[in-house]
Amino acid sequence: MRRLPTVMVATLVGLAGTGMAAAQGYPTHAITMIVPFPAGGATDTLARFLGERMRGLLGQLGVGRAVRSAADGYTLSIGTSTTHMLTGGLYALQFDLLKDLEPVIQIGSEPLLIVGKKSLPAEDLKGLIGYLKANPDKASVGIAGVGATGHLTGISFQKETGTRFQFVPYRGNAPAMQDLLAEQIDFMIEPSSNFKSLVGAGSVRPYAITGRTRLPSSPDIPTADEAGLRGFFASLWYGLWVPKDTPKDIIAKLNATMVQVLADPMVRKRFDELGIEITPLAQQSPEALRTFQKAESERWWPIIKASSIKAE
Repeated sequence: MRRLPTVMVATLVGLAGTGMAAAQGYPTHAITMIVPFPAGGATDTLARFLGERMRGLLGQLGVGRAVRSAADGYTLSIGTSTTHMLTGGLYALQFDLLKDLEPVIQIGSEPLLIVGKKSLPAEDLKGLIGYLKANPDKASVGIAGVGATGHLTGISFQKETGTRFQFVPYRGNAPAMQDLLAEQIDFMIEPSSNFKSLVGAGSVRPYAITGRTRLPSSPDIPTADEAGLRGFFASLWYGLWVPKDTPKDIIAKLNATMVQVLADPMVRKRFDELGIEITPLAQQSPEALRTFQKAESERWWPIIKASSIKAE
């Protein structure tokens, strides 16, 4: 059990006197938030900020545990476009991502950052592309899992630039970042919030972000489009789900609570620091997340199959 900042649960308890039917008196005890990634990654950082307590199976498939949990509002599944959408096109899951979990809210999204080890000779994105072209199949890129957002973005990067490099899969971003610092791998293309402290300390070399605009927290890092890779955009999005058949009024209370949390100026400031863009208010409903999740699966699952990515 880890002690975490009192954001989500504290607010929920404060709202316990409102709501309808099954939501009366909810919650009465601590809520479990399952994080399907090792500690130290972007999703873990976000969960620590949004939840007071976390009791997850770090390093294991937390989504499956959420599906099997009681539909009582006491087990929340926080995840990303990787865990709650892309995996459906990669693995033969024992559950249906679109039917066995009820959406609560899309929390936000962030661009990826193309970042290299300090000893890479390239000083900018054009230089990196030139280096990769001159050294086909020699460079290595760390990815937070086969078929994850960083992996697919890397495949797209290869196609757009005519480069070839080796993908090295890890169990999450944290261990990959350790190897990047140790210069065991050459570069990464992963969520920008992972690298904030490393970039600030000058421990890695940032090349470009894959967003449409520069990050307020790192205004000196250009977008890939600005750096010469025109039209190259990618992002990772975050959401919150509960098991299927969770009472609608409990889902409504969870959603209302998260809407309140995301509107808090201090939360918005922290998200800006992390480089995560909060989902616009009009798109913060459970229905909006359901529609978006389905549309994203229809876009990415065929790409996964066409790329012949093999799960490990």
